[in-house]
Amino acid sequence: MTRVEKSALAVVTGASSGIGAAIAGKLAAYGVPLVLVARSAGILAERAAGLRARHGVVVEVVPLDLSREEAAAELFDRTEGAGGAVDLLVNAAGFGWNGPQAEMETARFLDLLRLNVLATAELTHRFLRAMVARKHGAILNVVSTAAFLPAPYFAAYGASKAFVLNFTHALHEEAKRDGVTLTALCPGYTRTNFHAVARMRGAEGTPFPEMTPEAVAEFGLRALEKGKAVAVTHLLDRIWIAAGRLVPRSVPPKLAARFFAATRL
Repeated sequence: MTRVEKSALAVVTGASSGIGAAIAGKLAAYGVPLVLVARSAGILAERAAGLRARHGVVVEVVPLDLSREEAAAELFDRTEGAGGAVDLLVNAAGFGWNGPQAEMETARFLDLLRLNVLATAELTHRFLRAMVARKHGAILNVVSTAAFLPAPYFAAYGASKAFVLNFTHALHEEAKRDGVTLTALCPGYTRTNFHAVARMRGAEGTPFPEMTPEAVAEFGLRALEKGKAVAVTHLLDRIWIAAGRLVPRSVPPKLAARFFAATRL
């Protein structure tokens, strides 16, 4: 890799666990200075200390709840606004919820939209403007294979990721002439605590393949390095996504309804 390894500073959200933590670990191994962002201050501090000890890299932490309205602006002010030019932004913060939309608490629903959509979009917008002005930079947005179809019983999460997928793909075309790369990383089942938070069974209860967060992180960073707009991590996921385009639009939601209803805990 060259683009990623030469990053002067990378900001990673959702860095306390899962895919965000795995991406932070890969970047630290490349020697990239990091700003790690997550709500869990204690876990974040432990992870940062571990990365410093293993890789001798500069790691700063910003404990922040990105679902707060002013949080994205605060993060930008504490990095770019404070004179730290960010070469790489990784938006990995987010969560899901499995169940009928009518049973989802309104506050939880709004938190999901604020974190998955608004915070990701605002951070992308703010850092993109700075990168375009410098004619250099990269943004990796962690999406999901759920972005590719309407997903009953997973409706809010799937729709939130569909926004990020389309937003990122469109901005990829806009920004590449200005020296900035945007990539939408779309993993399927991944061995993290996502499913416990979303109240759903993991891959062991489904026919779908599961990847480690480290494998997803490596795949995503390589896709970013290659300048890809969209990167679906597993071959079988790429196959069903392609097949879904060949059937009437009414078919995928019906299949998804059966699948997600069956995976709910």
